[in-house]
Amino acid sequence: MRSRIRPSRLALVFVALLIALLPAIANAQAIVKVNDNVNFRLGILLQGWADWSGQSNAVGDTAGFQQNLFLRRARFFLGGQVAKDVTFFFMTDNPNLGKSTQTLTSGTTGVKAPATGFVIQDAYMEWAIANEFRLQGGLILIPLCRNCNTSAVNLITMDYGTWSFQESASTQSSVGRDTGFQAKGYLADDHLEYRAGAYSGFRAPGVKNAFRYSGRLQYDVFDVEKVQFYPGTYFGKKKILAIGAGYDTQSDYSAYAGDVFFDYPVGKGNGITAQTDYIHYDGGATFGLDAPAATKSSALYKQDDLYAEAGFFIGSPKVMPFIRYEQQKYADSVNTALNKTFYQAGFGWYPYSSNFNIKAGFGRKEFPNDPKTATTNEYTVQVQVFYY
Repeated sequence: MRSRIRPSRLALVFVALLIALLPAIANAQAIVKVNDNVNFRLGILLQGWADWSGQSNAVGDTAGFQQNLFLRRARFFLGGQVAKDVTFFFMTDNPNLGKSTQTLTSGTTGVKAPATGFVIQDAYMEWAIANEFRLQGGLILIPLCRNCNTSAVNLITMDYGTWSFQESASTQSSVGRDTGFQAKGYLADDHLEYRAGAYSGFRAPGVKNAFRYSGRLQYDVFDVEKVQFYPGTYFGKKKILAIGAGYDTQSDYSAYAGDVFFDYPVGKGNGITAQTDYIHYDGGATFGLDAPAATKSSALYKQDDLYAEAGFFIGSPKVMPFIRYEQQKYADSVNTALNKTFYQAGFGWYPYSSNFNIKAGFGRKEFPNDPKTATTNEYTVQVQVFYY
């Protein structure tokens, strides 16, 4: 009898201690410190999605919805410092876990991704030689645009811009990331940031073609941002006006971008966030209409893509209504039927800021130059858990 009671008592004591320590655990930082120059930090991001997508016919009716319950992102973070001024960041992801791989117009029985497999999302080291010059190497986000380099943790809309990583397939990148080396630094009292590097890019048969080169400048007019991944919003806690421009090229392919990000406190605890990104892609003879057979399957046609979003954070109920507009316009007449516009509106509830929040949005994608292609409507709810 005693042997049965003792484990129960021990379990009750353990639960009591756990409850008592919960505030301390929640407020503590998950850092393993080896010494003054060596430490490790752990983190996690889970974004669960409930998604309904349907296409409308000419009169606007929707013939049913494709329905999915899945993990949009399941990420594990590991960052830290291994020596004085030498840091690293490593992140894995198991994206779209449990989402059907069928399209809205066709599909086969039982096509679902119950286990897509973990991928290395980011993996790079940084040697901070000076504030004006830091050398990074590994799998890194290409510094083309603000939205391209924003953290997925605090996007104000449901996801990244639809065409923010349009060059990824052609350049054999991983969602805007490529392997290589990148220099980064801060000038003008940290108001001016530069990022520039050489990356592997597309590897042609024989692997003798030129590398990929990309660079970006950003100027912060008010408060400064010294981060690797730009925040999507500061919830009105900082005064930010960031103006940026980027360029990306390999062989005859090129892309250039310009963006403006604005975040400003309004009243007590409120804040407005707005962003506009413009990207011009030109696949040229490398990935364009006249591309060789080796790159024809991942062609990148000349186009102009616009992304704009705005949100207003209301501090008392901790909610943020948002709106979003996107436009994709192809330059070649043979592709103008592929032009698209995308609208989205919704709101987020942030009871615990980025650590725990719920967002809901409605999006609509239209093909203004192709009346035969149906409009797509999408309803999405996201629940996020994050710590790092």
